[in-house]
Amino acid sequence: MSEASDLPARADAVIVGAGHNGLVCAILLARAGLEVLVLEAADVIGGATRTENPFPKVPGLRHSTGSYLLGLMPPELLATLDVRIPVLRRDPHYFLPTPGGPGAPYLLFGSDAAATRRQLARMFSPADVAADDALQAELAQLRADLAPAWLAEPLPVRETAERYVRPALRQVFVDLVRGSVADYLARFEFRSELLVSMYAVTDGLSGLNAGPDDPGTGHNFLVHNMCRLPGSDGTWMIAEGGMGTVSRTFAEAARTSGARIRTGSPVTAITLDGAAASGVVLADGRQVATTVVVGACDPYRLIGLLPDGALPAPLGARMAAVRRPGTTLKLNLALTGLPRFSCLPAHAPSPFGSTIHLLPGSSSLLDGGRAPMAALRAMWADVRAGRLPAEPTIEWYLHTTVDPSLADDAGHHSSALFVQSVPYDLTGTTWDEALPGYVSRLIDICERYAPGTADLIADAVPLTPPGIEAHFGITGGHIHHLDNTVSFTDRMPYATGVDGVYAGSAGCHPAGSVIGAAGHNAAQRILADLGR
Repeated sequence: MSEASDLPARADAVIVGAGHNGLVCAILLARAGLEVLVLEAADVIGGATRTENPFPKVPGLRHSTGSYLLGLMPPELLATLDVRIPVLRRDPHYFLPTPGGPGAPYLLFGSDAAATRRQLARMFSPADVAADDALQAELAQLRADLAPAWLAEPLPVRETAERYVRPALRQVFVDLVRGSVADYLARFEFRSELLVSMYAVTDGLSGLNAGPDDPGTGHNFLVHNMCRLPGSDGTWMIAEGGMGTVSRTFAEAARTSGARIRTGSPVTAITLDGAAASGVVLADGRQVATTVVVGACDPYRLIGLLPDGALPAPLGARMAAVRRPGTTLKLNLALTGLPRFSCLPAHAPSPFGSTIHLLPGSSSLLDGGRAPMAALRAMWADVRAGRLPAEPTIEWYLHTTVDPSLADDAGHHSSALFVQSVPYDLTGTTWDEALPGYVSRLIDICERYAPGTADLIADAVPLTPPGIEAHFGITGGHIHHLDNTVSFTDRMPYATGVDGVYAGSAGCHPAGSVIGAAGHNAAQRILADLGR
């Protein structure tokens, strides 16, 4: 139900977008004494941080249709907001199967570090164990050093290193942020290319319009290793009740603090008085006067709300230069039962709470097929040419075994394939024409690892990049708003250069994902500018 009625004529601050960043900003501004109005175009809050009932054939099954794990939100932010988000630890959290029968190799990582080391040594080599130990130790140091930088205004990369990073790792940090994930991982001299590709895909390429050798993919890898939530031990966790729990928790805190949230209220323009913000105009023609507007929508939607020529030209040119469409496809699935992975022995722990990695090249351990990194590069070549890759990378997850609150009364399972990468626009065809066949292709890939999966699918709801754009209102269907190859001061600034107009979304520092730091940092900048 829309909440567009009862719109005030004026507010101290208007926030455009009720995603998690906009709601964080609303909490902090309202607690500082401002009259805050949040305007959301959709009929529901949350942006891409939602729990929905998306399956027409299984209407009672709940599912995180957009973001699906919580890992990167700083614990200091939750303490500042004085909120608690119930999270569930996944143990094991990482599953890399191969498409073979019993006795085929696999990795199933959990909290038992010794067991993980034994698996790595058995499936790969002692040298890979040593390389993995060195990688994890270095990431833990960078994670600890950089934590304060996420809740502060960004500095250039080199200055960030000098301010936050221990001397021994400063150049490593600079090279990582500016360089490729392939080059960073090569430093550790892994013997197994499949292990390298697993890390490259999981943390380096997720959500990016880029391939493994592209500059900036190292920054995305770093971002995805900033998990610091209590109890996580550096891993991603499940928000109990789905990702909508995150946005609902923040919305309740915002309302308790005095902020007003109105859904079904699309903003079509920001008005200026001279060169300063004076209000917003809604699609139905109503206006709200304000001297502070916060774009918690993606940066390109915010720029589109401003009058032509209002944004400082250098910023407009910089943002145009880094604009990219999304390359993520999400196939949401309702399952009648649990798949059975043919490589897993009967005594193995359940893999279903983990992120299940179906990697091109994984069969190289069985039949000497295409090398994993070559397969990743071929995938990216297909995407750049506008072709749907025959062998994309897939993260498969199934959360109802860890969070049964999502299940319906019939016991259906909530599952999805997170597919990276696909083109936004297809060469020689359209998504409408190609999608049914590609969905079948993705299910066939699942069948290789878990025969019989197709028979378990009660419903399937795919979201292509254009579908993500339409469903969540994100320009270009880019799940991070702005490519995470773009870092620190090169992202959208909190203060846009238009007096009273601010940005506070995933397109700002520190990065795209469910973090909340951008909403916090935008609020701090606004309060400082207002002298609060």
